[in-house]
Parts: sequence; C-alpha cells; structure tokens
Amino acid sequence: MSGKSDDRTSPASLHRRDALKLLGVAGVSAALGGSTLLSARAQAQTPPPAPLNAAGFYKFKVGDYTVTVLSDGQAVGGNALPNWGANPELQDQFQATLRENFLNPERFVNNFNPMLVDTGTERVLIDTGRGGDAGRLVASLAAAGYQPEQVTVVFLTHGHGDHIGGVTSAPGTLRYPNARLVMGEAEFNFWAGQAQPNAAVQNNLIALRDRFTLVGEGATIVPGVTTVPAYGHTPGQMAVLVSSGNDQVMHLADAGGHYLLSFQYPQQYLGFDADKPAAVATRARLFDRAASERLKVVGYHYPWPGVAYVRKVGNAYQYVPVFYEF
Repeated sequence: MSGKSDDRTSPASLHRRDALKLLGVAGVSAALGGSTLLSARAQAQTPPPAPLNAAGFYKFKVGDYTVTVLSDGQAVGGNALPNWGANPELQDQFQATLRENFLNPERFVNNFNPMLVDTGTERVLIDTGRGGDAGRLVASLAAAGYQPEQVTVVFLTHGHGDHIGGVTSAPGTLRYPNARLVMGEAEFNFWAGQAQPNAAVQNNLIALRDRFTLVGEGATIVPGVTTVPAYGHTPGQMAVLVSSGNDQVMHLADAGGHYLLSFQYPQQYLGFDADKPAAVATRARLFDRAASERLKVVGYHYPWPGVAYVRKVGNAYQYVPVFYEF
C-alpha cells in the first residue's frame, strides 16, 4: 500500500468537485430559464384560440356564412299555460303533455335568441333583444368576437319589446351606430299607427322612423338573407331565411311558438298571438317547409341555443334539436 494520498479524496479535490456540481446545476438552471423565457415569448406572440360555443353564443356554418345565435338571457317564472298554449278546449291535454315531458305547467323558462349572420362583408343582426338591464345581447355578442359597431344591418322581425328593446341604448342613441335599420313595412306601420304606443315602440321605432328601410315579403335584406311572411303572431311579422350554397337556416321569430306544444298540436296557438287562426296557418306552412326541405330552424323562444330540425309525424310535427357542437 502506497503512502501517497488519493487526489480524489483530498479536501482540495472535494471542493473542486462540489464547485463543478454547483456550476453544472447553475448551467442547467440557466438553460431552463432561457427556455422558459423563450416559451413565454412564444405564448405571448400566439393569438388566443377562437371562442368555443359557450357563454351565450352558438356558431355554425351555413354554406360560406357564419351564423351565430346570441343569447339575450332568460326569464324564469310565470305559467306555461295558458300563455304558451291558449286553446281552452285543449288545456287538459296540454297539461298532460307538459308533465309527461317533465315540464311544469305552472313554470316557464323563456329564452330570447337573436341571431347574427356574417356573410364576410355584411353582419346582419336579427332582432335586438330586450335591451335595458335585463338584456344580455351585447355581452353575448362580445363573447362571440363582435362589437356593436361591426353590425351593418339590424332587421326587426316584429314590434314586441323583447325583439326591439335593444335598438337603442338610451332614447335617441343607437346601440348599433353603423347599422341600417330594416323592418317589414306592414309591421312597422301597425306599431307606428297606435294611438298610445308603449315606450319601446316610441323609442325604438317611431322616434327613428327616418332611419328605417321598410320592406315587403321576399325582400333581400342582404344577398342570401331574405324575408319570409310569418303573419299572425303580429299583423306583419317576418321570418328570415339565410341561404348560402346548398345550405339554409330559417329564423322563425315568434312564429315557431312553443317547442313542444306547437309541434305536437298543430291547432295550438299562443295567448299573445294577435290573429290566432293566421298564426296557426303560418306555423303549419313554415313547419311543412322546414320538414320537406330539411331546413335548420331557429326559434326565438326555444330552449338554448334554439337550433333544430322539424320532422313531420302524421298530422303533427316533432322538434329535433341540433346536437350542441363545441
């Protein structure tokens, strides 16, 4: 055995090895730190992903167009009957049908579903919701990636307050300042001719009379977006047909009625249908067309997001909701 000491176990060698270990750790840390900084910079430069279908909007394609159903929120409460099924002779059947489908006849959840059509050059907003503190349309529009200033056309299907209330943000101040206002001529004249119009009509229709373009049946709002007569709920209500390529969707406005009772009972009418026989005839005509042409439909008061197909079943119809796609 040699009396010479092993350099590897000498104090100086141990100190050198510890120092090298520390340098190695520091080097790795520096490398990782640099990698983290690069990753952070890369993430900062990567645009956020497109919004998913949630938080008050539902997007889908119609040919080359992007259609977005926008939630203006819900109103919970009140009786489903007789408001949403007013035929006196059918109240017992309506009650039984609602209960069979796990719905409470004494409670109703009312949805409000305006729709935006983005053609690439035009952005057409169909109805403006309730406005005021109750309405959520502007927030839903922002969640979908749009601002009010980007809307180029506002089309009003009819003159009820839950459809026209959001035209203005305050009397005389347009919520969608760059948009043309369009409405069916017969519908506008009906509301503008009232002796004592309500505040929503006064502020959002009559006071803005000179800003409106008034149209008739089958009118082109923008290319690919046309009016469809839907009289009965109000005297001049219009539905809206959107067509691009071989694809179509129809916004039924309030002609769609109730998603269960209006389908199972073709003779059913709503308590707030102005001309009940005309409303029943309109609903049958629109449902027959949707079923035969296999159109998607959107109902303003259907359960969110209100997109469905219509299936003909004997003399009645079936509501077939479109599966929610993220």
